Amino acid sequence: MVHALAVAPPFGGVPDLLRLLAVPVFAWAAYRDLRTRRVSNATWLPLVAVGALALALDALALLDAPGLARRVFVVRLAVSLGLVAPLGYLFWRLGGFGGADAKALMTLALLFPSAPAYALGDLVFPLAPGALGVLSLSVLTNAVLVGLAYPLALAGRNLLDGHRSRWLFVGRPVPSERADREYGRLLGSPGDDRGGLDLDALRMYLRWRGTSLSTLRADATTYRDPATLPATPNTPGDGSLASFDAPSTPLPARADGGTGRTDDPWGAAAFLASIEGTAYGTTPDRLRAGLDALCEEDSVWVSPGLPFVVPLFVGLVVALVVGDLLFLALGAAGVV
Repeated sequence: MVHALAVAPPFGGVPDLLRLLAVPVFAWAAYRDLRTRRVSNATWLPLVAVGALALALDALALLDAPGLARRVFVVRLAVSLGLVAPLGYLFWRLGGFGGADAKALMTLALLFPSAPAYALGDLVFPLAPGALGVLSLSVLTNAVLVGLAYPLALAGRNLLDGHRSRWLFVGRPVPSERADREYGRLLGSPGDDRGGLDLDALRMYLRWRGTSLSTLRADATTYRDPATLPATPNTPGDGSLASFDAPSTPLPARADGGTGRTDDPWGAAAFLASIEGTAYGTTPDRLRAGLDALCEEDSVWVSPGLPFVVPLFVGLVVALVVGDLLFLALGAAGVV
C-alpha cells in the first residue's frame, strides 16, 4: 500500500516558481565558496524572505484544501524545519559544517519543506521526489552522495597526473612556494605536527609578520630565529586568500633582539599569543612544523576539502530535476 504522503499532490503555482530563485543564488554561493571559502550572511536573507512568502502562499492555498492535504503539509513542514534545519545547526556545532554550510541547509529547509512540481510537456519535475516528498531532505541526501563521490574524483585526477600517495583520496600535491595561494590543510603522517595546519592560518601568520612565503623559503635559517620578528606586527586578518597580499620585504625587526625567547622557532607562540582566537585551531608546534615543511620540501600534500555549499547546490539541482537519488537507489535495489 502506498503511503498517503507519497501521493498527496504538490501545491505548485506561484510559490514553486518563487522557490526557483534559490538555484541562481546557490550557484553564486557555491562559486564564492570554492573561490574564497567565504559566503556573506547577506546571501541567505533574500532566500529566507522568499521562503517565508512561499510558505504563506501555501498556507493560503490550504484554506480550501482537503484535510489530508493540510495534514501532509504540516508533516512535511515539521520534518523540514524540525529535522533538516536542526541538523545544519548540529553539524556546525560539532565542527562538521562551516557557518555558511549550516545557514545554507537551514535556508533550504525553509524554502523546500515539500517537493515542488514543474510541468514541461508530459513530464513533471522532479521525476522521483521521494516517499516523504520533503525536498530539503532529498537535497541533503543528494549532497551527501555527491560529497562521497568527491574523494573518488580526487583520486582519479591524482592517478591521471601520475601522483601516488597514501593521500590519494583526500589531497593533492602542491608546490611549496604556492601553498600560500591555496585553500585547505597540510597533510602529514601520524606524529607529524604539520598535519592539519590550515592554510588560512599560514596566511594570517605571513600577514602578521609582514612577509611572504617565498621570502621565508629563501632564508629559512634567518627567519626561523624569533629575533627577526617585527617590532610592530600587522593585523593578521582572517586568512582569506582574497584579501591576502603579503609584502616581499619583511617588516623591521625589533631593536631589542626580538621576543627574548630562543625556544620559539618562527615566533609561532608569539604570533598565536598576540591574536584573538586560535587561528583555526593552530598550535605553535603545528605552525612550526608546517613552516619547516614548506621551507624544506619542494612540494607538500594539501587536503583542499570541498565546501558543503557546493554539493548542496548540486544536490538541489538534482533534486529539482531527478528527485531523491537515495530513494531511487533503494527502489532499484528492491528495498522500497
